[in-house]
Amino acid sequence: MITTEQREKVRGWFAGRLPDELFEELVEITVDREEITVIGRIPGPRLASDASDAEREAAVQGRIQEFRERTRESRVAVAREAEHRFRRKVSWGVECEAERALFTHVAVPTMTRLRQPERQVLDTLIAGGVARSRSDALAWCVRLVQRHTDDWLSELSTSLEHVQRVRAQGPDLAGDGSPAEGDTMG
Repeated sequence: MITTEQREKVRGWFAGRLPDELFEELVEITVDREEITVIGRIPGPRLASDASDAEREAAVQGRIQEFRERTRESRVAVAREAEHRFRRKVSWGVECEAERALFTHVAVPTMTRLRQPERQVLDTLIAGGVARSRSDALAWCVRLVQRHTDDWLSELSTSLEHVQRVRAQGPDLAGDGSPAEGDTMG
C-alpha cells in the first residue's frame, strides 16, 4: 500500500519537474507498486460555436494525438528520471474538454486461484462475447466492481492509510521483532 506521504512526494516532484508549458493543469497522479500515471489538462481545440458533436469529438481526438506526438520527447525524458528515482514505470494521459485519454500504460499480470463456480462466471462472460479469455473476463469483473463500488473502495483506502499512520507511531521494535530495549510487555 502506498502512503499519502509517498503520493505527495511523487506529486510534488512531478509538479516541480514538469515543464510549465506541458499541461494547463496537473489533474491527477496515481501511484501503485508498479506504475505512476500522470494526467494533465490540455487546452481544447478552437471551434465555431455551432460545431456539431461529431466535429467537436474529432477535433478533441486530433488535439490529443497532436499533444502526444509533440510532447513525446520531453515526456520520455521526465519519465526516465522518475523511473530511476521512484523505481516505477511512468504512464501518461490527458484530459481535453470532457475526454480523458491514457497513452501507453502498464498491464501487470496477476495470478489467482479460482474454484469451479468462479471459473464458470468467467467462462460465461467468454461464451457471451463479453470477454475473449479468462484473463480478459477477470479484468472486466474488476472494472465492474470498481465502477459500482468506487466510494466504498475510496473509504477502504483511506482507512488503510490511517492504519499505516497508527502503526508508524507504535513502539519501536528491535530488529528481531521483540520490544526495543527498556520496553516491557508487563
